[in-house]
Amino acid sequence: MIGVWAAISAALAVAAGAFGAHGAAGVQEADWLRTGGIYQLVHAVAALAIMDFARGPAILLLVGAAIFAATLYAMALGAPRWLGAVTPLGGALLIIGWLWAAWLYWRG
Repeated sequence: MIGVWAAISAALAVAAGAFGAHGAAGVQEADWLRTGGIYQLVHAVAALAIMDFARGPAILLLVGAAIFAATLYAMALGAPRWLGAVTPLGGALLIIGWLWAAWLYWRG
């Protein structure tokens, strides 16, 4: 199931990046879509790469990327800017996921 969610996440990231490049209302909105898309796409691919060995971290990467990107996407589409305060929570989950993966790989 991780693979399914990672593939859907990657597809959403590509769509967000395309919308940011061709349909965003302004420069700031395009930047939010681009940043969210990059983070979401990178972490979807990372989740696919580690899902067999590090299932928990892979899930955390997907959840963190979803929160991080979704808040940026929402602001780009007109949601209140206070959502930007939620974005770092997704980033924190990404950091924790990477550290957890490192710990699992270190343990062997």
